Amino acid sequence: MAEKKKPQQRKGFRTKEQIVYPAHGVGRITSIEEEEVAGAKLELFVINFEKEKMTLRVPTGKAARVGMRKLSSDKIVKKALHTLKGKARVKRTMWSRRAQEYDAKINSGSLVLIAEVVRDLYRSETQPEQSYSERQLYEAALDRMAREIAAVHKLDEDGAIAIIDEVLSRTARAAQIRQDESDAQAAA
Repeated sequence: MAEKKKPQQRKGFRTKEQIVYPAHGVGRITSIEEEEVAGAKLELFVINFEKEKMTLRVPTGKAARVGMRKLSSDKIVKKALHTLKGKARVKRTMWSRRAQEYDAKINSGSLVLIAEVVRDLYRSETQPEQSYSERQLYEAALDRMAREIAAVHKLDEDGAIAIIDEVLSRTARAAQIRQDESDAQAAA
């Protein structure tokens, strides 16, 4: 019996394509396989997350429900980078509550929501140090954002981080200049 040819495309996704899985970030569909689980045949996307050295199998029928999506468009990337230019919105709630909200945004799979976390937790050289948990969340959000921007713009991860850092530091410098001018006017 000849081996059945594996499908190359399902539910709008194809093999070798990079995708975003909300809980893990950018991965690549390596194949679409059929497996028998508990007597039922299941068709699965096999997704490789190279950086984490992890392989995930997602039933093709559940891809939409778990939030698996194609990479963001240039328009969404621009919107996310623009989000970084906004003023940080830090709520005056307990850290544990904010940390949960940040974690939910990071795992939402939305590049714009991830950009909000990066913006809100970013610290310039002139600002006080972050706590360990703030730093962990910031780095997780920055990593997710950079990996998707790198995939969309066909850059390496360092190049994407450089783009994000440039936007953040430019925004922080402009805010510092405005603050210095405001302080000078108040002193005069």
